[in-house]
Amino acid sequence: MSVEERRKMIIHAMLPLVLEHGATVTTSQIARAAGIGEGTIFRAFKDKDELFDACTAEVLKPDHVLDAIAEIPVDQPLADRLVEAAEALGAHLQRMGALMGALHASGRARRDPEQRLKDRKNVKDSRRDSMAAMREAVTELFEPEKAQLRLPADQLAALFLALLFGGRRLGQVDDTPTTREIVDVFLHGAVRAAG
Repeated sequence: MSVEERRKMIIHAMLPLVLEHGATVTTSQIARAAGIGEGTIFRAFKDKDELFDACTAEVLKPDHVLDAIAEIPVDQPLADRLVEAAEALGAHLQRMGALMGALHASGRARRDPEQRLKDRKNVKDSRRDSMAAMREAVTELFEPEKAQLRLPADQLAALFLALLFGGRRLGQVDDTPTTREIVDVFLHGAVRAAG
């Protein structure tokens, strides 16, 4: 097994433990979950900080959500495609939030101010790249209806993502619309057709 494969295996074994224990997870617990010796962790990662950083980077990557969107059959109705995409995107956001919340709640110490500035720039660049990849994936879902769209597919994908992610930032309240309701308003507008 290459060092990169070993790193991935350790990270995937570690993720559920971090969600459960936060930053208090031990390398002994991680090693047991990965089925390796504790020393193997430190042949793949220089220290626990690097291990947490790699775990965080893994959760921030959009690979899982991009794969889920790519698997959505484009022969089903557009509304169904968008509901599936919204649910995959929501699961991605929940996974990121759960990890960050677990680390923060367990007291994961902030790095020094200089390192924080570097991390902030890397996260900003990574977020921009992730959003571009998600926008491109959602754009593909609009392609079968290309001739009927009021705007180009990439603009509709950007609007759809803004609607989804903007609503999540507002927090959940009892009257928060369902995913299906968001998709319906997105596709048909807020005003009923005169009839």
